[in-house]
Amino acid sequence: MNASVNTQAKGPDARAEALVASYERAGYARIAPAILQPAEPFLDLSGEDIRKRMYLTTAPGGGEFCLRPDLTIPVSRDYLASPLAGKPAGYCYLGPVFRHRSDAPAEFLQAGIESFGRPDQAAADAEMLSLGLEATAHYGLATPDIRIGDVALFAGLIAGLDLPPAWKRRLVKDFNRKSNLAQDLDRLVLGGNNSRPEYQGVLVALAGSDPKGAHALVTDLLSIAGINAVGGRSVAEIAERFLEQSALGVSAKLPRDVRALIERFLAIAGEPDEAAAELRALASEGNMTQALAPAIDLFESRTGFLAARGIDLQRVRFSTAFGRGFDYYTGFVFELTDPARTGDPLVAGGRYDGLFTRLGSAAPISAVGFAAWIERLSVYGGAS
Repeated sequence: MNASVNTQAKGPDARAEALVASYERAGYARIAPAILQPAEPFLDLSGEDIRKRMYLTTAPGGGEFCLRPDLTIPVSRDYLASPLAGKPAGYCYLGPVFRHRSDAPAEFLQAGIESFGRPDQAAADAEMLSLGLEATAHYGLATPDIRIGDVALFAGLIAGLDLPPAWKRRLVKDFNRKSNLAQDLDRLVLGGNNSRPEYQGVLVALAGSDPKGAHALVTDLLSIAGINAVGGRSVAEIAERFLEQSALGVSAKLPRDVRALIERFLAIAGEPDEAAAELRALASEGNMTQALAPAIDLFESRTGFLAARGIDLQRVRFSTAFGRGFDYYTGFVFELTDPARTGDPLVAGGRYDGLFTRLGSAAPISAVGFAAWIERLSVYGGAS
């Protein structure tokens, strides 16, 4: 692993150290990834929200680096480079992260856990929420609000639609950007290919062509034009976005009743068991049982494990529309908040099974974890 870093961003924090020590006793090995990280994984995987707040620098050789804006990707990269890659392993951490914030210091402490390679996904999800609740209790907040969602449910719904693959990817990607998602659905109801930019003919010509050849062509054209980066995106990223637009230009149509089904799905909220019943009813009525059943089964299994861990399900607020601002989440997501203060998450996390293949792993590796904002938790009393 990379060299350790100073975990005391703003001086000693005995309660934070005690919290992470409890995670170590629970079997999670402490890890301290490098503060300076390659920027590409964050720009590619974390979504627009974090891109706008990163601190970037360019090395003499041209490589782009950043001060780590979170610890999930750095911990994942270190695990993937270790002999344990692909095997069950769990890590905990405490260290500074760096994001531009207009109303708070750019450097702040995060603690957390990342759990990799566990086959028992429902149990692992429940353990993360349980350990997250231990963090708020450790700082003196015994009953935070618990919000949960499940990106896999939405992905399952979209997978069952009769749409081109590019449109399915687009809808899932825009799950965390509700205005974009609404625009996508509007465009599909009108026929998908209702946008006519000046280069529409080029997009149509590229649609359906050999992906590698099309990517090479667009990349070469950008290089010939002297374009190296735009808005923080590399030539390769710009080419990917352009080719995505060509794929989205393929004729596609979403019936209005299917749009209504999606909107009905996104309106389901409440206590987990009741929500599961609504989901099964919707799946049956919309002929989506085959597409949604695996995700609903996992959702119900997770709920059982949450109850087994003593979590009062009446306190859990589930919503099919709830997500977090990171594109790498693929399943269970949660946030613990105290609305009596600011409503900002005190602890948050979820499942991100697709991350490792996007980081270069030859095979998928299950992954789930959470982060705790020490600066927000420190305002409470709690144990020392």
